[in-house]
Amino acid sequence: MEAYIVDAARTAGGKREGALKNWHPADLGAAVLNALVERTGVDPAAIDDVIVGCVGQIGEQSFHIGRNMVMASKLPDSVPAVSIDRQCGSSQQSVHFAAQAVMSGTQDMVIAAGVESMTRVPMGLPVILPMQAGIGTGPWPQSIKDRHGVTEFTQFRGAEMMAKKYGFGREDCDAFALESHRKAAAATQAGAFESEIVPLPVNGDMHRTDEGIRYDASLEGLGGLKTLVPDGVITAGNASQICDGASGVLIVNERALKAHNLTPLARIDHLTVTAGDPVIMLDEPIRATRVALDRSGRSMSELDLYEVNEAFAPVPLAWLQQLEADPLRLNVHGGAIALGHPLGASGAKLMATLVHALSRHGKRFGLQTMCEGGGIANVTIVEALN
Repeated sequence: MEAYIVDAARTAGGKREGALKNWHPADLGAAVLNALVERTGVDPAAIDDVIVGCVGQIGEQSFHIGRNMVMASKLPDSVPAVSIDRQCGSSQQSVHFAAQAVMSGTQDMVIAAGVESMTRVPMGLPVILPMQAGIGTGPWPQSIKDRHGVTEFTQFRGAEMMAKKYGFGREDCDAFALESHRKAAAATQAGAFESEIVPLPVNGDMHRTDEGIRYDASLEGLGGLKTLVPDGVITAGNASQICDGASGVLIVNERALKAHNLTPLARIDHLTVTAGDPVIMLDEPIRATRVALDRSGRSMSELDLYEVNEAFAPVPLAWLQQLEADPLRLNVHGGAIALGHPLGASGAKLMATLVHALSRHGKRFGLQTMCEGGGIANVTIVEALN
């Protein structure tokens, strides 16, 4: 069987302590679940499963955030859920698991979703709290540290290693960041995100615009920011923004299309996940894309749009360089540097942007990939159908 995307939606990003700070993560995710049901008209009781990606599964995101999202939503309690963690690729993996389920025929209609409130559950909290309480020695035993010759694994070091490995300087990274803001601003002003964003009530108004976009961004402003490490290239301006948000994708097979009279937005063409060096950590999307192209029989020339998560500017820059890809097809509506990176929600968020962008621009094939903690990368290729 084939896997089809019937709809994909996301909240507009909220800055840290911004518009979404008072939204409990379960309610934030539930709003997207409700929107998918309302927008498609499906019987919520017919949903076989909800697969939710979330990285910080502690505090308000603990005790099974996926199930809590369902209980907070208008879906009946008979709909099951599961919470997964593949770091930044968590909800892209949700998409993969959902697609595999409906392709196998064991389930017909699955929602792949993600949520992360980085205001209410700060990044790194699952590691920080036990260490502060004197519980345990952290996630990496000495055996892992000895094997890889490090005392810790950090994405910031990985980003600097990537910049050095592929020859990108501070100016390259800042120029890329500026372009991300410019594209996101233009897309917002043109209404490009309206079809994917779920408006949320905030202080008597509706939150429907990504808060992180800097409409007045300049090279001068970006150049004035301090690097995160001495003599480095990474700054807060050329790295992804901390963000609150949720996202979801309704994925079905042919049987569900017919039974519920649904019209799909896209067909899932290919799924790949690979893993590599956990120290540099962030360059695995390059190899994963090559593997995906080889397995799918697709070529870069066939791909009309790409969504490569802008965790740090060197990541998409290196991906473009090594795959000899067309920069005009990359993150055409901006990326995480401007729009934010709500960790566990980013995978389905990027998929929402990709399928709606394909439709808006009249394009056919799109590819999504992102770097993930531990040196992992997912790649998803989709074919737009309308």
